[in-house]
Amino acid sequence: MAPATGPAIGDYTRVVDATLFLVEIGRALEQTRLDAILIGNAAAALQGAPVTTVDFDFMFRKTARNMAKLKTLAAAIHGSILRPYYPAADLYRVMRDDGLQIDFMATIHGIRSFEGLRARSEVIEIGDTSVRVAALADIIRSKEAARRPRDRAVLDVLKAALEERTRQEKETRRPRTRE
Repeated sequence: MAPATGPAIGDYTRVVDATLFLVEIGRALEQTRLDAILIGNAAAALQGAPVTTVDFDFMFRKTARNMAKLKTLAAAIHGSILRPYYPAADLYRVMRDDGLQIDFMATIHGIRSFEGLRARSEVIEIGDTSVRVAALADIIRSKEAARRPRDRAVLDVLKAALEERTRQEKETRRPRTRE
């Protein structure tokens, strides 16, 4: 029997790299000029938190112009916009046949405004594009407010990642002393 050269179809133990999806999403956001902020576990992972996810969640302003941009974005990535029923959420899901799922939400638990979230966010370069990413503190606040079991399950990990990031930032700002 010949040695395996890679994961077989249906082998769920293989590593999934979201970089290609994020580059594609970032390019589509730039192309359509849709101002959206990545939130949730994908945003936390980009900031060093050891978490995984199967979708990408964004907050955006729900305006007529942005809804048109969202339709253009879905077409650009060869996806379809679905409107799942969630009573408390203004959610638009972009789906593609290969499993890519991007959720765009106008409201998010624990987040008062898009403007505030944007002010605390940062732009992260991914490949030849960039994505605006919510601050870890906002991601934690959102997951605490949502109170879903799957969100509570990652809170300790996210809080530890925020503490580590804060510690590292303090160390880089601290003036070095001569010995």
